[in-house]
Amino acid sequence: MTTVAPFPLVEIEGAPRARGMAYGEQARGRIGASVALYAGQLDRFGFGRDDVARFSEIFLPRLRQWAPDLVEEMEGIASGANLDLSSIVLVNARTEILQLARREKGISDDEPDGCTGAVILPEATRNGRLIHGQNWDWKAECAETSVVLRIRRTDGPDLLTFTEAGGLARSGFNAAGIGITANYLESDRDYRDIGIPLPFIRRRALEAQHFADAIKVVATTPKSGSNNMILSTAEGFTVDFECAPDEAFAIYPDDDMIVHANHWQSPVALSKLRETGLRDVPDSLYRDHRVRRRLSARHGDVTVDDLKEALFDDFASPFSVCRPRIRKKGGNLSATVAMIVFEPAAGVMEIAPLPAENREFTRYELTLDDEVRERAEKAMPARARPSISAQEKRWSALS
Repeated sequence: MTTVAPFPLVEIEGAPRARGMAYGEQARGRIGASVALYAGQLDRFGFGRDDVARFSEIFLPRLRQWAPDLVEEMEGIASGANLDLSSIVLVNARTEILQLARREKGISDDEPDGCTGAVILPEATRNGRLIHGQNWDWKAECAETSVVLRIRRTDGPDLLTFTEAGGLARSGFNAAGIGITANYLESDRDYRDIGIPLPFIRRRALEAQHFADAIKVVATTPKSGSNNMILSTAEGFTVDFECAPDEAFAIYPDDDMIVHANHWQSPVALSKLRETGLRDVPDSLYRDHRVRRRLSARHGDVTVDDLKEALFDDFASPFSVCRPRIRKKGGNLSATVAMIVFEPAAGVMEIAPLPAENREFTRYELTLDDEVRERAEKAMPARARPSISAQEKRWSALS
């Protein structure tokens, strides 16, 4: 095991442009490296800087209509990082832009954005709190181009998210106790139309004050390509949405947990669309099974450390739950870039960069709203609820 530098914490607040400016200034180096990573890939496809602007303009008009505040925040990020807006759009729509670029040139995709995600409900955990986490499998270079973003908001709950530098959101939770992780999916419906890029959807879900609003954003927002998003709430519930561009299919917990990798699981979805991603991620078929089996064996006593150990699984390495760096046929250096585990009710997120070679976690915190914390405590199984003091018992008896 080696030590890898932790992801830096960037803290921002204020109006959209002001917080974007602060973000860009604090993370300028990593944002520049993040932009260079994807601009370089487009360059290898035969596209120049003018094409970055051209691809960005495909999305900007709709984004200005759908989320003008987030476009304003991106403008602030660009200004603070001394970059143009199209560069920040590239980071936030990189999945969509890279796919459009490949399709324009007839280039096949050998580097899908992987991931294995899991949520364990309070009924299955030792301390009665919901646990949510994932391994993010993508470009190994992103271990040096990602950050943790803590946003203090005046118009909604604060939020804490792990994301690529310059990105609006990826995985995390908010002060209302709502959490999200996301996994790659692919189907025959992808890229027929232009939808809202995924980081915008995840950010809007993390801005939600109510779980129902987060569900609405994830399940009903039109997308360009398929994606799987797992939503959770500190109040003790989770639902997984296998999203086609124009339709979402809900998967509910089984044995008090959800585990999902990168293949479609919903029978309804599989009756209506064609799975096209397994050719690139056949390992998905055993990754989620391996994690689920380890967690199920601990049902009722699952801890954060148990989820970490499940996500450290190295069966069939290098194509394992926890993936070491591996050079793919097209030259892409793939790895599990980060292991992210959080307990929304505790207001804690832990992240280990490149976990196949580093087991050092950094702790990041976010204060939950008092009302949410109280509701989360009420949702605990009786065995896990904090015992009341002797004085409180006497007061209860007198009343």
